[in-house]
Parts: sequence; structure tokens; C-alpha cells
Amino acid sequence: MTADFTGKTALVTGASRGIGLGIAAELAARGAKIVVTARNKADLDAAVAELGGTDVALAVPGKADDPEHRAFAVAAAVERFGSLDVLVNNAGINPHFGGLIDADLGAVRKILEVNLVGALAWTQEGYRVWMKEHGGAVLNVASIGGIVAGPFIGAYNVSKAALIHMTRQLGAELAPGIRVNAVAPAVVKTRFAAALFEGHEEESAAAYPMKRLGVPQDVAKAAAFLLSEDAAWITGETVVLDGGLSLAGGSA
Repeated sequence: MTADFTGKTALVTGASRGIGLGIAAELAARGAKIVVTARNKADLDAAVAELGGTDVALAVPGKADDPEHRAFAVAAAVERFGSLDVLVNNAGINPHFGGLIDADLGAVRKILEVNLVGALAWTQEGYRVWMKEHGGAVLNVASIGGIVAGPFIGAYNVSKAALIHMTRQLGAELAPGIRVNAVAPAVVKTRFAAALFEGHEEESAAAYPMKRLGVPQDVAKAAAFLLSEDAAWITGETVVLDGGLSLAGGSA
């Protein structure tokens, strides 16, 4: 059976394209009302159209690390659709490509501010406004790089490792009323990850036992399960979605 989200409202950050939009589309297809956030209004408006229009989805443009944006988006979800049952912390940045030892510290701080502190802040806002009294489910989009070290995106990987532990911490703190889980994808074919596969996709995919890179739908299906009542006894966990890459000792 496919989990039903009818009557529930989901807020998905970083949802104008890629994994975020994929998760939003999966939840909408299962009956949820959706609030999507991202920086670019035009991209968000296109996402709302793809999700089924303004009866189904609401676009709230802004920066994920802006407190006023977070407060407005959460309040808008409750005002427009009557609840905030599901929160997906997908917004993330990676302004530094390369190892950690040579990373600009300003870039590292910004990565942590958006990828880690931002996810906590969104969760705090959702908790205060709705979930503390009514319950809910939170999903953090982490990365296989938060589990297995890799050479290309060191600071990003550190932020995702911290996000994975934050998932455990919040899972323990917020149970039983609120479940908090995460997914840890390897390379998924999105614009965000393009530098990791464009021009050498076949070579990159050869390292995966499943012999392909991920697509947003691979993450979206797992996300919908973790956010649904089918996963009612799962919290604080991180599900690895990597086509078997870590089985072969590989890293993203």
C-alpha cells in the first residue's frame, strides 16, 4: 500500500528543483498540501505549477538561514492549510569544492550555518508553532559523505555528518510525539551535484553496484516512507541511499 498524506501539510525547504522538488512531488501525489521554499521566486512558481497549482502548493521564497523567512513560511503553512505535519530539511549549500584542510573558513561557517544550524532552526520553528502540541515528522536530507569520507566536498561532508548526529539527538529529544529521521544519498543527478558527475557519468556510475547514479525519485520514495505512519516505530535513523556504493568502499 502507498502511504496516504491526505489532510496533512508538508513544508519542504530547497524545493524549487532536484531532491527537494522530488520529495514535494511525491508527498503531493499522496495527498499532502505542500509549502515549498527556496531563494528563486520564478523557480518556486514553476514548482508550484508542477505540483498541481495553488490549491495544492504554496511558494514562500527566501533564504533558508533567514529567521524572518523561516517564521513567515511556517506561519503561512498553518494559516493556508491548517497544520504543519511534515517538515523536510533539504536546503543545503556547498560553496567550497575540495578538501577540508584547504577550505576557506568563511565558506565552512556558511556551510554549517545553512546545512546544520538552518535545519535545526527550521525544526525549532515548526516545533514551537505546531508540532509541540500536535506531533509530526521531520526528515533531514543528509549525504553518504556524512558517513564515508571523500576527497571532493570535505566541508559539506562534515556538515552532513553533524546533521546525521543531530537527527539522532532530536529523535531522542522529541519522541514520542515527533519522529526525526534522515536520508543519506550518494550522488543524485541534480544541478546541485553536477560537478560530481557531468562529463563522466558512465565512469562515476561504474563504481556503484547498481551501475547507475541516483535520481530524485529514489530519494523521494524513501522520504515518503520515513515521513509516513508506515514508519511509526522509526526515529533517529539515517537511511543510506547509495546504490550500494558504500558496500564497495566508495565515497561520493
